[in-house]
Amino acid sequence: MEEEQPSVPPGAEAPQDRRKTAWIGMGALLVALVLLAYLSGPSGVNPDADQPPPAADGKLATATGADPDDVKSTGKPAPLQFTLKDMNGVEVKLASFKGKVILLNFWATWCGPCRAEIPSLVELQKQYADDLVVLGFSVDDPVSKLKPYAKEFQINYPILIGLGREDVQEAFGPLWGIPVSVIIARDGTIQKKHSGIASKEQFEREIKIAMTSSTT
Repeated sequence: MEEEQPSVPPGAEAPQDRRKTAWIGMGALLVALVLLAYLSGPSGVNPDADQPPPAADGKLATATGADPDDVKSTGKPAPLQFTLKDMNGVEVKLASFKGKVILLNFWATWCGPCRAEIPSLVELQKQYADDLVVLGFSVDDPVSKLKPYAKEFQINYPILIGLGREDVQEAFGPLWGIPVSVIIARDGTIQKKHSGIASKEQFEREIKIAMTSSTT
């Protein structure tokens, strides 16, 4: 991997630690900016009542708005031309899910906010099994870590191997941190791109909108 590309997930143990540190640092910056925007709002009131405020205990903060990149992504054709392997070695073609709503979640086992989102994603996959496919794109985890993790959290959706697949990250990026979730409508266009943690209610609202998009 080229050292000058900070988004490239490394393979060696020491570079991987630096990679994780960079992701965590970028994620922390995003959370800090979100908190600043929230606290500086009129009278400290959350502008979107459907989106929960930052956690009082300081453990997690929820992104309460889309950054400019999120907005620019909306309505564009999703890059579904990629084929990846899942944690069981099965090839998965993103384009094969066109006609369903796709929730593509970029995450990692070492990411705390990603961990917090998983139960909601599991519930949504059960609740909307006929219309939705959740895809977990692990940015840099080896299979040896993914399998026990998926078992522990009873993950019921495909876990895709993102280690070494910077092409996919770049196509859906830029990814300034994780988690990042891209909701793709039935017609293959991007309905919403979340940078940061999102609640089940946020996901569900956008999934329902994406379900109404006509299939092309």
